[in-house]
Amino acid sequence: QVQLVESGGGLVQAGGSLRLSCVASGRTFSGYNVGWFRQAPGEEREFVAAISWGGGVTSYADSVKGRFTISRDNAKNTVYLQMISHKPEDTAVYYCADRSGPWESSVRARTVKAYNAWGQGTQVTVSS
Repeated sequence: QVQLVESGGGLVQAGGSLRLSCVASGRTFSGYNVGWFRQAPGEEREFVAAISWGGGVTSYADSVKGRFTISRDNAKNTVYLQMISHKPEDTAVYYCADRSGPWESSVRARTVKAYNAWGQGTQVTVSS
């Protein structure tokens, strides 16, 4: 059974940067599309970014486009989320998740239900 473990969260000032990592164990990440989601207190979990199994295609929520970059290193079984120019509204618990099957650009592919395995999350707090 796969385990996804996120790391790299912390406290950052507005305008600062962080890089999150998501490492898979129990099986390879290869062949799986991977997404990052976030959940702020009292809010629903929302899509942030996703990357295709081969790394050639990415998608982003409008709120992070141009500031966040998702990438992957299948040899290290790791997916990254580089975040720059942080805003206070980026404060949330960030989760990685993966899903099998072909890459989809649909709205459905950006939903929580589309993903199967989830990590426990890492807290990102942005101070103003």
